Amino acid sequence: MPPTSPKKHGGEQQPDTNSGQKSQRSKAARVSDDAADKKTRRLKDAEISFPIVYGTISFWLGKKASEFNSHKWTVYVRSATNEDLSVIIKRAVFQLHPSFNNPTRVVESAPFELSESGWGEFEIAITLFFHNDVCDKQLDLYHQLKLYPEDDNGPQSTKKPVVVETYDEIVFSEPTEAFFLRVQNHPAAFVPRLPAGLNLPLPGPIEHVNEKKRGDTKDHPLSQWFMNFSEADELLKLAAARQQVQAHIVKLRRQLSMIDGLPQQSKTASGQ
Repeated sequence: MPPTSPKKHGGEQQPDTNSGQKSQRSKAARVSDDAADKKTRRLKDAEISFPIVYGTISFWLGKKASEFNSHKWTVYVRSATNEDLSVIIKRAVFQLHPSFNNPTRVVESAPFELSESGWGEFEIAITLFFHNDVCDKQLDLYHQLKLYPEDDNGPQSTKKPVVVETYDEIVFSEPTEAFFLRVQNHPAAFVPRLPAGLNLPLPGPIEHVNEKKRGDTKDHPLSQWFMNFSEADELLKLAAARQQVQAHIVKLRRQLSMIDGLPQQSKTASGQ
């Protein structure tokens, strides 16, 4: 598979406390594989995916609201299972509206989020940069900040925020062997496809799996408002099954092509 640039598939967002998208897969680019050692040797026909969620949560300030400062909000990228994403993400860059002071905000460590306050809605560009052994190109995401609920007739509440989240999957095709060994047992990773007959050394012991990691969001102050993407596992299983079926179809087509070519080879041999 040739190197591909990270891309984001489209999908509308629903600005509601129960809104979200669940059908997107973002392809992450591969790094150069010139050397044949563990750090650069690639696992052909293999994939590693990380289900993620990105979005915003905004609170109306109530009596403290003013004409130019009516809401406090947080934009973030998190694991769909609230695990630590720093295993793959090196830093996140949030591009805010030009009216903000220092509109380009860089977050160097997990959790990858920032909080601000204001009065207007706008599109936030989110750029994810990965560790060197993961990917050498960034992934660009876009999110529309929502401050007001869809139902404008009802009064705003200072206790119930407006939540807009989008589910996505970052897919790393043909990962390096080193990257695979590093993350294959990470709770945020999903390995939907590995080539048949692959023999890799067993991973080392999993340390402190049940302990809270620095960048996980299980106990995040806003976690009560996070959407539950419990069906993410089912979506990934369906995607993996679809890939297996497609691979089987390709294999059958090759076999049929070989069978179709046999008579022509026989005629050529008889004519010599």
